[in-house]
Amino acid sequence: MKKKIYVTKPFLPPLEEFISRVEKIWESGHLTNGGPQHQALETALAEYLNVPHVSLFNNGTIALITALQALEISGEVITTPFSFVATSNALVWHKNTPVFVDIEPETLNLDPSCIEAAITPKTSAIMPVHCYGNPCDMKAIETIAEKHKIKVIYDAAHAFAVEDLHGSVLTRGDISALSFHATKVFNTFEGGALVCKTPEMKSRIDSLKNFGIEDELTVSIAGINGKMSEINAAMGLTQLGYIDGAIEDRGRVDAAYRTALNGIRGVKVLGKPNQTVSNFAYFPILIDDNYPVSRDELYQRLREQDIMSRRYFYPLIPEFPMFKDLPSAREENLPVATKMAKRILCLPIYPGLDDEDLKRIVDVIKSPAEKVVNQATTVAAE
Repeated sequence: MKKKIYVTKPFLPPLEEFISRVEKIWESGHLTNGGPQHQALETALAEYLNVPHVSLFNNGTIALITALQALEISGEVITTPFSFVATSNALVWHKNTPVFVDIEPETLNLDPSCIEAAITPKTSAIMPVHCYGNPCDMKAIETIAEKHKIKVIYDAAHAFAVEDLHGSVLTRGDISALSFHATKVFNTFEGGALVCKTPEMKSRIDSLKNFGIEDELTVSIAGINGKMSEINAAMGLTQLGYIDGAIEDRGRVDAAYRTALNGIRGVKVLGKPNQTVSNFAYFPILIDDNYPVSRDELYQRLREQDIMSRRYFYPLIPEFPMFKDLPSAREENLPVATKMAKRILCLPIYPGLDDEDLKRIVDVIKSPAEKVVNQATTVAAE
């Protein structure tokens, strides 16, 4: 019986190193509320990512909601329909109205040419996503935001350690939000972070994630409990010592796919536009009309071979019940996103995915195309 191959698999550092850090937690008795592990991880991540300030959170969604609160975002927020639902859920939880605009066909990121027409007097922010780690057109987005005096919050859940020609993508906009969920390139079991530019903003974020507590007698703002525990921080510190190797191994898988899938009619391997440093978080392919079967049929064939690919992102966020009645959710408003959601398939990629499993995956993708070629050859011979 063949083993299942999942779309991703969390990287786990050596258990003995993690246990060593956990023992320090037992010795200190400090389990949460910004303990030594938490403080050490914030410092280490700011240095590793080359960013000014990092504030750790218990998960990426709470981090996004806190970013909205920190910047006092109200009313409408322009965002992408092509993302995990947490992006728009955070807006709804903060009582903002998502306004969806279409995406670019190459990067699958928010299309700057569609943004300005969606801005109204109620618009207070733009929340783009660096989809699959591909940097958004940040210059164009931020030029629009500056013109209209609105904020930019980047959902950078896919973009850990990603760089473009200007350095870390996390330093752009007003705030960037990261996810450290188990499925991400860098994980703390569950967790997240906000990256900001000034010590004043970090102080505000840190207060918001700790109930707004200022001191023993003072609660100055209505905060939330978004703190990362010492156990999660210990996992992050242990992970950080191995993250370069994990990303390098993801790059090996990425390169192997690109070689093996090259030339298969109807299969387009997406590039990595605007990236100078990639984290190889995802491996999306586009199935077009030249491929012998539909994307969904290929997805099913892979599942029948115990290969768990994912249709990231399908359905589109605007198709979910809580969003579908928004004026911006109409399909005709989102032609590129609608098309891409029906064609994109993300293949398994994670450190340790071996050559045998890669061959299993590629063989399933090649099979329908090879069958067509063989049939055509037979007809020609006759």
